[in-house]
Amino acid sequence: MKVRVDPERCQGHTLCAMRAPEVFELSDIDGHSSPVAEEVPEEQQDRVIDAVRSCPERAISVV
Repeated sequence: MKVRVDPERCQGHTLCAMRAPEVFELSDIDGHSSPVAEEVPEEQQDRVIDAVRSCPERAISVV
């Protein structure tokens, strides 16, 4: 599974990092999220799906 965060949609709610802190990192400047790595380890995939569902801006996508 690959994960991406759309920087135009992300508003820095930080919910993704609360759901999957090993997968998402937050900018120190504005709190916007980005994936630590594009490939998600299998053991983190359920948490990433939870993060996708929790994003109010629908800024996270997985393939």
